[in-house]
Amino acid sequence: MLAPVVAHDGLRCGVMNPASGVGITSLAFWHGYAPDVGRALLNPHRMAAAVRELDRLARQPVPVMVADRRHRPGVSDRLLDEYGVGEELCLLLRDTRGVWGVLYLLREAGGRPFDSGDARRIAEVGPSLITALRSYVTAGPVAPSVHAPPPSVLIVAADGRIGAMTPQARPWLEAMTARQNVPDWLTESSFGALAAAAREARDPCGPYPRVCVPSVGTGWWTAIEAQPLGDDGDVAVMIQRATGTLLLPSFCDWYGITARERQIVHHLQDGSAPKQIARLLDLSVHTVNEHLRAIFRKTGTYGRNELVAAITA
Repeated sequence: MLAPVVAHDGLRCGVMNPASGVGITSLAFWHGYAPDVGRALLNPHRMAAAVRELDRLARQPVPVMVADRRHRPGVSDRLLDEYGVGEELCLLLRDTRGVWGVLYLLREAGGRPFDSGDARRIAEVGPSLITALRSYVTAGPVAPSVHAPPPSVLIVAADGRIGAMTPQARPWLEAMTARQNVPDWLTESSFGALAAAAREARDPCGPYPRVCVPSVGTGWWTAIEAQPLGDDGDVAVMIQRATGTLLLPSFCDWYGITARERQIVHHLQDGSAPKQIARLLDLSVHTVNEHLRAIFRKTGTYGRNELVAAITA
């Protein structure tokens, strides 16, 4: 899809959703990047700078930029030069709802630099890419097809490596790597980046980074949250099945559920019937049922029981 639009030697795409904001990705696709290059790009120090760049890019009218790594000195950049990386063309996948991800196209050193024509053409593909990602995430059954392992914890050390884990963590890691053939280096680097974001959190009483991974990744929706353990740099990463309030914001984003429809789903979770929901929201029962039909159509569910089971099981 992309090669005829803008020629490139490699690509990487990080998938987010508007409820999570710009930052750590919940799914990722890599092609043409050597493992050492990938590790360098996911280095915690580089990731912090990358998030700031994406924040600035999100405020631009056309969210496209070219990163010329040949003129940005640093340890990681020297490594990238060693592997022949020239330029990356970056497109933030954004629509009126928010940010859905970021796409980088790579050209090797010595190749033709990206130009304004490349930037214009890749920006035009943005809406189609968002549609493709949303279709990919929501293509499977809305209810999980397999049982998730018990909640688990792993410890990410200051150097970004996984230092320890509970026995229950192994099935989670195996599911993450096996279902989509994700390499071990990408799994560990992703946890390292999440841990780095947790260390950057300034308010110890505020929210810490949380990722809701769609069920297409493992067969069930997964909530991953990181919290620092102390001043030595260790970070605890909690992994569990995402249900209820952990799931609802991301679930509603991916399935295109509106704010009013989300209120109705929230009350369904609490066991309220349509008549009760109508009273609570000051709506007619007819309007509530119209919203329910729209929710069932968007999610591919056949009624309230199936919908509630999908988000609370």
